[in-house]
This record gives sequence, structure tokens and C-alpha cells, in this order.
Amino acid sequence: MKVTNIRKLTDQIIAGLRIKRSDDISLLLTAPLEELQDGAGRIQETFCGNHIDFCTIINARSGRCGENCKYCAQAACHHTGVDEYGFLAKEEIIKVAKADQDAGANRFSLVTSGRALTGKDLDKAIETYEEMNKTLTIDLCASHGILPREAFKRLRKAGVTSYHHNIETSRRFFPNICTSHTYDDRIKTIKIAQEEGFCVCSGGIIGMGETWEDRIDMAISLSELGIESIPVNSLMPIPGTGMGGRESLPPEDILRTIAIFRFINPTANIRLAAGRKLLPENGATALKAGASASITGNMLTTSGTTIAEDMEMIQRLGLTNKNEDCRAAAGTCGAH
Repeated sequence: MKVTNIRKLTDQIIAGLRIKRSDDISLLLTAPLEELQDGAGRIQETFCGNHIDFCTIINARSGRCGENCKYCAQAACHHTGVDEYGFLAKEEIIKVAKADQDAGANRFSLVTSGRALTGKDLDKAIETYEEMNKTLTIDLCASHGILPREAFKRLRKAGVTSYHHNIETSRRFFPNICTSHTYDDRIKTIKIAQEEGFCVCSGGIIGMGETWEDRIDMAISLSELGIESIPVNSLMPIPGTGMGGRESLPPEDILRTIAIFRFINPTANIRLAAGRKLLPENGATALKAGASASITGNMLTTSGTTIAEDMEMIQRLGLTNKNEDCRAAAGTCGAH
């Protein structure tokens, strides 16, 4: 299929068409941004209604990572001055989760540095998840690296429903940003998580030197994997990392990427993540033109936006993050 008209493509996607790897979608790169965003907004309205999903994260173990991801402040091979500490106390994590729940967030995730969470630290995480599952109502998400199947079974039993594991970029470009593990290591982890019943959250980072074709390849790979939540991070260059000297992307490129991801993954949650502050109105325009979710509160190693500010913003936009108010017509990226 060769795409020749954005409005026609929008109608076809709403009617059930899905973009495939063999399709010629070069028009998405050259069409006027406003036209592309209008189509993405219509697709979002159809499959997500007026629902925005908010998740929060806590950096539960920080720094000293043995992997060499060029963009990451937590890699031991980089010298960024990032805080370094072991797994946080259960009480401290639950206190933050309770505060985020009370502020209105939909999901709460523990994120840990390192290739994988193992041994006593995994035990501590399981114990923490079990306690949160008993005492809180917020949905639980985990981000603990390249785990074996048995660890996923334990997390699922402890009450975790979503697992975050980015593919980061295209298969072609991945070796340019990491050589301590492979793209296939990440794909294998995602598939095991799906097999064990997790909703998988997987996306990547744009602005690392990849091409537009790499971004489209990533979006299509996520579609082929059936990913339900796709965080789109815009690189915030951190001094001391392998990406420290790069310039941030212009907002137009970020907005076009979000719209393209919506066309390729029409029923998924396209989630604003790092780099929101690069966008007009802190991402407000994107939430009506493709993005149906966002990380809120502080990011992993960069500052974010408070939950209260985000709640005020979506109310102003006529959107909601309350599942009972969701009016999604179809798909899985509204309330679930």
C-alpha cells in the first residue's frame, strides 16, 4: 500500500486498516504537521475517547549500572554525578506510592538500575509489591531489566500487572547506542513478559542520531509485538553520558513522531515521557494530537511535572484520567 492522502488513511485506520512494514508511508514524513496531527487526533478520539492514563515512577535503585547505554546517566561508565544508592526501604516506596495514588495517578512503577534485578533486591521488590497490592488501589508496574521467566512469575503473583521494557530504537540503530546487550535480548524479555500475562509498556528515545526511517521502524516493531503502552522519550542530553553533546530535538519533530506513532499504533497508549518540556504548553497540544498517556511527577534522572499540574491541564483540555469517565469507542488504550 502507498499512502497518498492523510484524511483517507485516517478514515481507513478508523475502519480497521493497520499499517504494515511493507507499506509506503513516506507521506507521513512530508505532510503538513497540522494535517497529520488532525488525523492522529481523530484516531485517538476514536480509540481512546477523552481518557489520559497517568503513571508515576520511583527510582528504587540508582546508579552503578554495568550496561553501557550511551544515553543513560546511571551507567557506571559515565560520570554524571547521579545519585547512587541500593534498593530503597519498603516503607519509603509505599509512602510515595500512596501519595501518588491520592494525587490521582493511575499507575505506579518501581524502576531499578542494572541489567537485571536479582537476589536479595528482587526479594525486597517482591515484598514491596505484595504490600502495595494489599494496601493500595493504584495499578502496579515494574521496570527491572532483562529478567528470566521465574522472576516474571513472582512479580505477577505479587500483584504487578504491567512491565516496562523499552526497545529504545530500531534494530538497525540499536548497536550505536548499546553493545553490552542486544536488541534481541530486549525482544525476548518482552515476549516472556507477555506470555506471563503482563501488559507490556515499551517504546524508546528519539533524538539520539537515528533517522526518521529508524523511528518508523521502531513504531512498526512495537505494533508487530502488540505493545499496549508506548512511551516516547525525547532525548534530554545529560553531560557525562555518550549523548551529552547532542542538541535537543525541535518540538515539531517530536510532535510529528507522536502523530506517526498514533497512525501506526492506533489502539495503544502513546505516552509522553522524558522531554515533555521541549513541547509547547508542556505537551498539552500533543495530548489532543496522538498522545493518550503521560508519565507525571519526576522522571528517572530529570525533573518532571507535578501530578496536580497535569490534573489541572487535562481538565482544561476537556480530558480525564478517571476510568469511569472514559468514553473510548474501541481499542485497549482507554480505561482497562
